[in-house]
Amino acid sequence: MNADNIKIPKRRRTLAWLAGLIAAPGVVARVQSPESRVPPFAPVVPGYRLRFPHDEGSHPEFRVEWWYVTGWLDEAGRNPLGFQITFFRARPELKHDNPSAFTPSQIMIAHAALSDPAHGRLIHAQRAARAGFELAGAEQGRTRVWLDDWTLEQDSRAYRSRIFTPEFRFDLTFTSTQRPLLQGERGLSRKGPAAESASYYYSLPHLKVTGSLFRDGKAQKVSGTAWLDHEWSSSYLAREAVGWDWIGINLEEGGALMAFRMRDKQGGSFWAGGAHRRSDGSVQVFSPSDVRFTPRREWRSARTGTSYPVSWLVKAGALELVLEPLMDDQEHDTRASTGTIYWEGAVRALAGGKPAGRGYLELTGYWRRVAL
Repeated sequence: MNADNIKIPKRRRTLAWLAGLIAAPGVVARVQSPESRVPPFAPVVPGYRLRFPHDEGSHPEFRVEWWYVTGWLDEAGRNPLGFQITFFRARPELKHDNPSAFTPSQIMIAHAALSDPAHGRLIHAQRAARAGFELAGAEQGRTRVWLDDWTLEQDSRAYRSRIFTPEFRFDLTFTSTQRPLLQGERGLSRKGPAAESASYYYSLPHLKVTGSLFRDGKAQKVSGTAWLDHEWSSSYLAREAVGWDWIGINLEEGGALMAFRMRDKQGGSFWAGGAHRRSDGSVQVFSPSDVRFTPRREWRSARTGTSYPVSWLVKAGALELVLEPLMDDQEHDTRASTGTIYWEGAVRALAGGKPAGRGYLELTGYWRRVAL
């Protein structure tokens, strides 16, 4: 394991742990009934209406949840860069026979990455910790997620994120320019034919990015555009699926495209979906038959031996886009936090050979089947 890739401040967590024991010496021995201590995971059900800003916060009764910010940064006099900031919340399945109140009820994981073609490979970092003691957590009612000094917070006008790693630092503000894009049927996004294979899901395309990027010993003012995804579920991946291919593209004329497909063991499309918001604000929601991902070129990682289709032809309704990566090597090795390896990176979208937008492509399940 590369020590630079994951930072867990042990001293602070140890002090907090001891403080908790001193303050409540009998807490470890406290036993509750299994029914009150381990409620079932909440299901995703039709008819729920997403509420803003309430649903921008955490939903701890669900199994998994994530806040995903991806985008492009422009520096004065330099080529554009890609960036990713992700916070995951996971609720583990607790055993009824474990009475300890220190058994983690929520786990927080965070990833951050910078795509710079001049560097030649993805620069990334990761962290993981159990929620609690103010060291890591996810607030309900608004977006406020944190893991030690990594943060993503929402106020009345914008989101702000601060990320500190040995190789780069982000201090970025994301300002909304469009209303939330509800994915699927009013925010319920199906991931397979079974009713339980679904998530609540909305996106914030065309976020205006301002702030600073610190690297190579100096801070540089940056600006750009970003895309925020917030999704939560208790049964995300159907048993037949091994992973997914996903895109979020800020289109040049002001529109936005999200499209995905769930892949089966043979590499075919098990399920698909997405939405296209046109520049006039109208939205088309795609059925599985409306979306097609066709790989055009593969790149093989020398580190893991995994091959990824990094160039695509994507058809979504009447849209037909060619996706080309900002650079090929945008592989994330997150075995130290989420236990998997995946590819996610900045891509350009072309229509008829002309620039049509910029966004991100995520490819999971090519190393091994994704386990959520």
